Amino acid sequence: MTTPDATSLLSFATAGSVDDGKSTLVGRLLCDTRSVHTDQLADIERASRDRDGTEPDLALFSDGLRAEREQGITIDVAYRYFSTPRRRFVLADTPGHVQYTRNMVTGVSHADLVVILADARNGVVEQTLRHVAISALLRVPQLVLAVNKMDLVDWDERTFSGIVRNFTEHAASLGAREVTAIPISALTGDNVVSPSSRMAWDRGPSLLSHLQTTPARPDLSKGPTRFPVQYVLRSGTTTCPQRGYAGRIASGRFRVGEAVTVLPSGQCTTIDAIDVLGKPVDIARAPLSVTLRLAGQLDVPRGDLIVSGHDVPSTTREVRATVCHLHDHPLRPGDRLLLKHGSRTVRALVTEIIDRLDTATLEQHSGSGELRANDIGTVLLRTSEPLALDVYAHSPHTGSFALIEPVRGDTYSAGLCWRQLKISAQRSRGSSGLGNRLSASP
Repeated sequence: MTTPDATSLLSFATAGSVDDGKSTLVGRLLCDTRSVHTDQLADIERASRDRDGTEPDLALFSDGLRAEREQGITIDVAYRYFSTPRRRFVLADTPGHVQYTRNMVTGVSHADLVVILADARNGVVEQTLRHVAISALLRVPQLVLAVNKMDLVDWDERTFSGIVRNFTEHAASLGAREVTAIPISALTGDNVVSPSSRMAWDRGPSLLSHLQTTPARPDLSKGPTRFPVQYVLRSGTTTCPQRGYAGRIASGRFRVGEAVTVLPSGQCTTIDAIDVLGKPVDIARAPLSVTLRLAGQLDVPRGDLIVSGHDVPSTTREVRATVCHLHDHPLRPGDRLLLKHGSRTVRALVTEIIDRLDTATLEQHSGSGELRANDIGTVLLRTSEPLALDVYAHSPHTGSFALIEPVRGDTYSAGLCWRQLKISAQRSRGSSGLGNRLSASP
């Protein structure tokens, strides 16, 4: 395995049930890596004394909201940034309460790795399983099981092994490809930054050592070539106008002279020039922000997708997707919403709630009729305009979307497309009924 250098970045999230010690772990990482300023430490010590604490409460480093400190729980995602001589880190401390599962989805959605904590006294509980299911659904490349509070079970190896066995069996059934188990005590600092002398039976790395050496998310430039147009730039003269299309390459790479296709119109052209920070380049890779200039005078508005001419996704108005519902108002058939895919927003109709996932038993319950807050389920949508949706496993940025309430602008659901649905030949000849057969491509 190649050891990351000091310039590499790892984005990771912490998750787990209430009182499993996530915030304390975050505080321990920050303190023991000396990533805390003196005034921050003094503020935490003062707040701890006000709560009749004799020792600094490390959880207060991430629980910054007043309600969080009063209740002793994490409510919103807290982002923390720290570094060591070997790597830079972005850490998302996510809530453990069931009612804040939607916040956990937000924190995990951009993570290269998720550290899921389990209390050594309680083992794997329902919320632990729910967080495993969401991490697997979002295709997080790596899971770390941190069995916390080992000091409260006398550093017992058999307790640790039983929890690991239960966790890995469940993770494997969800398709989690890689799980690393580490016994720790966030309160005492054992095996968090430095190895523990109290668990001689554990020959694995400390948590920080694992975070410093594990590879980050696979290279986006190796995926399908996709560029959502964020902004149209105009230059040149009245007689010789020029247009540039600005945005961020979602995946893949573009070369000057390469044949490309603009979706959903299907226009074909070539790349005339690529600008990065105002300077011309011959090639640009994801995730760079660039300006593309295309040959010919094309109508390419914001929201269009520029793709490689050799790898063109199909467009569809029928979307079958897995969604995590985030809003207090249920998602029901007949709901008319906005679907935001990349920089493109179209109207969408929920035509069917196909099933709902029970994250505790992994059973699919069909005919539920609606999805409530924090539910995960499969839905069928029909959009007003065709979309170029990729399969999420192949391209996360162009295989995901958000459902938005059109009046208030509230985000209803986060969606992941697992297969592309094409309008069947019968429908393309003029029939518009929603009951017509659909053909699916994996």
